[in-house]
Amino acid sequence: MQYFVALKLGQKRVASAREYLNNLANNRAMPALALKSSTSNVWEPVGEENLYAIVDESSGFVLTDTSGYIVALCDKDGYSKSIIQGVQKEQCEQLVQQFEKDNMPKFVGKVILPV
Repeated sequence: MQYFVALKLGQKRVASAREYLNNLANNRAMPALALKSSTSNVWEPVGEENLYAIVDESSGFVLTDTSGYIVALCDKDGYSKSIIQGVQKEQCEQLVQQFEKDNMPKFVGKVILPV
């Protein structure tokens, strides 16, 4: 896929994921990754599917922001499309309940966050 075609498609998927998170979290969601990593000239947008992930230090990340968890919507490969930082435990639990109510699967694996 051509770079700009993949980028535009990925941006649409990021916007959709961000809109969903913004509706749940008072417009605190940020965009993340629109393209999957590539070591060649093959460009691929992030996947269309949405899975939720809760990122904390047990996930293998060292969170320099000590104000809570990172909640991410990602594709099946772990590429984050939208994130919320600094989520407190109680807020995190409420978000997980909403994800489960909306039948959104949980991502199990290493989440790829924007640098």
